[in-house]
Formats: sequence, structure tokens, C-alpha cells
Amino acid sequence: MNKNTSALQLRFFFNPVYWFTWLGIGFLHLSTFLSYAVMLRLGTVLGWLSYILMPARRRITRTNIRLVFPQLERKAVTQLVKQSFYSASIAVFESAWAWWGREDKIKPLLRVEGVENLEAARQLGKGVMLLGGHYTTLEISGRLLGYVAQVYPTYKRAHNDLFEQFMARERRKIHKGLVRSTDMRSMIRLLKENEIVWYAPDQDFGMHASVFAPFMGVQTATLTLTARLATRSGAAVVPYSSQRLPGNEGYVLRFDPMLQNFPCNDDVIDATAVNAAIEKNVRLAPAQYLWGHRRFKTRPHGEPQLYQIRRGKFLRRYTYAHVLLSIPVFLYTALTALRNKQARYFMERLGLSLPE
Repeated sequence: MNKNTSALQLRFFFNPVYWFTWLGIGFLHLSTFLSYAVMLRLGTVLGWLSYILMPARRRITRTNIRLVFPQLERKAVTQLVKQSFYSASIAVFESAWAWWGREDKIKPLLRVEGVENLEAARQLGKGVMLLGGHYTTLEISGRLLGYVAQVYPTYKRAHNDLFEQFMARERRKIHKGLVRSTDMRSMIRLLKENEIVWYAPDQDFGMHASVFAPFMGVQTATLTLTARLATRSGAAVVPYSSQRLPGNEGYVLRFDPMLQNFPCNDDVIDATAVNAAIEKNVRLAPAQYLWGHRRFKTRPHGEPQLYQIRRGKFLRRYTYAHVLLSIPVFLYTALTALRNKQARYFMERLGLSLPE
């Protein structure tokens, strides 16, 4: 990219539409100067606010947790939902640490288990697929993984172009390269070159290239891409996970033994093996899995939908704007009623009535 193109792109990102993104990035960058313990507390506070202010995400998280942990009582479900929000919000600040944190603060947080399983797979000389999942520690584990092995993570492009620029640039500094999650050809090529490709297939993309297989006791639409990649490349598949340790102790990266008899040319059996490997690690720290996404959106024929139908983007924006514009009116009405000591006036403006 030449200087003129870079200058043009920089001017584009100074557009007012990106001002809040710049503010957020600056705030995240400042968080890297905090201690690890303070960063975790700050993330927990953000999680508490998110739990209160994001009812739609709260409903999705509660629906998922009730579905996969039917034995939990209501109080335990609520507690796990809250912990999930705390963990997901801590991940926001962990991303900043992954991208801009000093090595002397981050590297001491690393613990590794099962690295011999990764080495055994590498020795086969046919490439390695790290079978990951959408754990809330995903971003910080990428930085820590860079101290263990050079890998090619797969990724999905961010919706915000400015955030995408920062995310991709910082990830490229850590890893050997990046691969778009839809670029199957590049993944196969890298695996045939005995490289390590980090891939997380645990998302619902409908029934295109998917089959139903059990995950956490629920029939779940599961991509068949993992088995197809292993078939085409001959690569070993090594389940990989990361976990935030209690007591501010840092993180553990786990490499499980490679999947045996995989693939077996039966899509359902292969998908079941993939889900079982991810489920095993989810159950080690349930609150650290990303329960806020619609993992069980696609249902088998005849089963009811689990989530509320999403309203259109423009309708959601209209609702948010309507609420924001209503706040000054509400405050003015409340102040007027308070100043004139007219509680009845205030209640009537709200469409309520007081008893005579």
C-alpha cells in the first residue's frame, strides 16, 4: 500500500461515524496499563452493566444455559448467566491485552498442558488442525498461543471497518498469518505444507454443509468442514482450548490427544466427535463459553424455534432512537410535576391514573 492510499484510508477513518470506535479503542489501549487483577475487576463491572442493559443477549444466554443444563435450578441458572456476562466482558479487555499488552505482563500468565500432543501431531508431517471453540478467552489465548507455536488462525471479518483494521493488523503481528474462515482452499494448502491451522467450527450457519449432531445433549447444526479439511489434507486434528484460571493466576492452554479414526466418512459420526471434543472443554469452565450467540438457532424438522425472531436492523435503530428521544420528554414532565407538586399530572402523562 503506497503512502497516498494510506493517507486516503486514514482520512476515511476520521469520518464522524468512527469517532466512537476511536474512543473505544483508546479506552481499551489505556486498560493495558492496569494490573491484571484490576483489569479483571473492570471487566466484571462491565459485565454487570451489560447484564442489566442487554436484555436480548440476556434472554439468549439464559435460553442456551437452560437448554444444556436442564438439571440446574432457577437460581443456579441466573448465577451462571451472570458469570457468562462477566467472562464475556472481561474478554473485551483481554483483547486489548492480547494486542497491546507488554510481554513481561502477559507471558508469566501462561500455563500449558498437553503440548506433547501437539508435537506428536506435527511429527506426522501432514499439518495440524487445532480444533478450537468460541471460548471467551479466545483472543488472549491467541497471544499466549504465539509463545507455544506459530499458527494460522481462521477469522471472520468484523462489521466495523476501523475495528477490522486494528484487529487484523495486531493478529498478524502475533501469528504467522491469517486465513478467512470461508477460504477452504488456503486452509488445505497450508495443512499440506505441514502448517498449523486454528479453526473453531462451533457456530450455527444453517443446514448448508451441516448435519445434526449432539452437542451438550442437544441436537445441533454442525459444520462438516472439519472432516472435509482432514480428508482433503490428511491433517491431524488436535482439540485445543483455553481457560481463565481462578485467583488471578492467568490462563491454561490445553492440547488434547488428536482425534482417532477421524474422519470416518460418516458426516454424523464425524460431527459428533467434533462436538464431543469441544463439549469436554466447555464443561471444564461452563461460564467461559460464549453462550450469548444463537448456537441452537437451526432446529430439526418439527421442533419449535428457541429464540425470539430478530427484528430488522432499521426497526431496531428506530426503537433505540425513539427511546433516546423520549428521555428528555420524560425528564421534563417529571420535573414539571415535581415543581408544581402535581403527581396526578405526571401519572396521567404516563397513561396511568391515581385512585380518587
